[in-house]
Amino acid sequence: MHLNLISEAPLPVRIHLATVIPAFLIGTWLIFFSAKGARIHRFTGGVYLALMTITAITTLFFRILDPGKLSFIHLFIPLTLGGVVSTIVALSRGNIAAHKRPMVGLYFGALLIAGGFTLLPGRLMHAVFFG
Repeated sequence: MHLNLISEAPLPVRIHLATVIPAFLIGTWLIFFSAKGARIHRFTGGVYLALMTITAITTLFFRILDPGKLSFIHLFIPLTLGGVVSTIVALSRGNIAAHKRPMVGLYFGALLIAGGFTLLPGRLMHAVFFG
């Protein structure tokens, strides 16, 4: 592993990694292991939404693949922010069932699928893990 590449990365990338890693861990716990509706589930769900929001916003400052332009992976920004808003709206209306779909979508779409793209050759995480 070449972790020194992370310390040399631009600030938005480091902030992104500092939020996406705990978001992945919290999201995994929320979806697969937490007691749904428990106070800790609700609290960590709020933390998860905050982390996902920061994670999405920091990607607006990434211009590494094509300097000065957004790349295809930036399509996940409105999807992520839309999922966060949909979840908050559903919960504010007391519609607990309706918050599940965007939360699962955030986890699988924004974290697993978009995260998988970061492992492609030419990307920072590919260089970190595979040299």
